[in-house]
Amino acid sequence: MTSGVQALHKARPIWPRLVPRGTGWLLVPAVVLVLVVFVVPLVVVLVRSLTTGAGASEQYSAIFGQDLYVRVLTRTVVIALTTTAVTLLLGYPYAYLAATTTPRARAFLLALIISPFLISLLVRTYGWLVLLDVNGLSGWTLRETGISDKPPQLVHNRIGVLIGLVQYSLPLMVLPIYGAMRQYDQRLSQAAQTLGAGPFTVMTRIYFPLTLPGVVAGCAIVFVITLGYFIVPAILGGAGDTMLGQLIAQQVTTTLNWGLASALATVLLVAALLGFAIFYRYSEGRHVMERTRG
Repeated sequence: MTSGVQALHKARPIWPRLVPRGTGWLLVPAVVLVLVVFVVPLVVVLVRSLTTGAGASEQYSAIFGQDLYVRVLTRTVVIALTTTAVTLLLGYPYAYLAATTTPRARAFLLALIISPFLISLLVRTYGWLVLLDVNGLSGWTLRETGISDKPPQLVHNRIGVLIGLVQYSLPLMVLPIYGAMRQYDQRLSQAAQTLGAGPFTVMTRIYFPLTLPGVVAGCAIVFVITLGYFIVPAILGGAGDTMLGQLIAQQVTTTLNWGLASALATVLLVAALLGFAIFYRYSEGRHVMERTRG
């Protein structure tokens, strides 16, 4: 009898032990909020993509059977990956400087990187349009200084889209990396240098692998969010830079095809989840996190 009770006790799931007894009701508001704000809208979009309009077979076959939608989906993924790579190249040195400098300089750098969030995305995007346009500030400066009589076109093309996306996404890359760097134990670098390791070896063999969880988090956030951008490519991009979010908005506001819009949104969600899973798997972020926790 005792062995049976012990076996039943061992067979119980572990997750109830994570919540102290008598406090489980505290999770109810959070669960209800997630269901109402996140789960229910996703279910509604999925159901509409399968039942509204021409039906699932025709809508999804049109998405993957027409070159227009395939090109837009491919372009969206390429722009998201490019934005992620550029923000990583810019954000990692910036986060390193903020994490290793004096407290006063650190506060200034963090305030500088967070300050764009105090301005509306729409205002910032139109600000880039004023700065980068041929007849804008950059074009006027190049003409007045004699550097170029025909300034390059930096908006209404892929360059303008990437500039706007990188500027908006840079804080989302810097902050997770900065958090991982602040948790790094500097004694590890000192020990490696004592054993004869040079700065490059310390950075590539010790510092970067141990801060890789922050890199993984930042890249995942930037990639997933960039996939659904609408305002930046609509203002700074051209006809050849249309992203999937713009097509979804067009189907909702212009053609009123809610079924196709829901199907496109579902494809965008699946692409984001697949991209996140593939990136996380091959970045070895999971193994680094397990080693650091251990």
